[in-house]
Amino acid sequence: MASSSSNSAVIQPRRGIRQVLRSYFYWTYERGTFHYDIMVTLILLFIFVTPHLWDYGAKPPLVAGPVHPLQVVGNGRGVIVTVQASDVSIPAGASSKQVKKALRQAIEPVMGDSSFVEKWETVTDAQGNLAWKVWAHR
Repeated sequence: MASSSSNSAVIQPRRGIRQVLRSYFYWTYERGTFHYDIMVTLILLFIFVTPHLWDYGAKPPLVAGPVHPLQVVGNGRGVIVTVQASDVSIPAGASSKQVKKALRQAIEPVMGDSSFVEKWETVTDAQGNLAWKVWAHR
């Protein structure tokens, strides 16, 4: 006679919390199981809740751009950028190196942070405002 044990359900021993946590860590559960759903729910909670609890420091810089528009003209080798003098902070009696650094920072919104300032001069625009004319390239 055939044994009737083939119709009975197989009872698995109860797993300890350590084994469950280890299975969570190694992600051993099949998709659609209870424990898989728990892991996905925990991940989603982490993604959507932690930004409200922790400050990750992901804020835009508070440095303001130029107040006046920059005029950019291509000259074959690079560009000529005209910046209003009021948008550039150059101390009185500044060295050539300090002027170059300040002008590079002023044209950074247009040229990016890898720009190179070749030369510059002061000019006055049609309204009589003082401006810097900067020859630069990348």
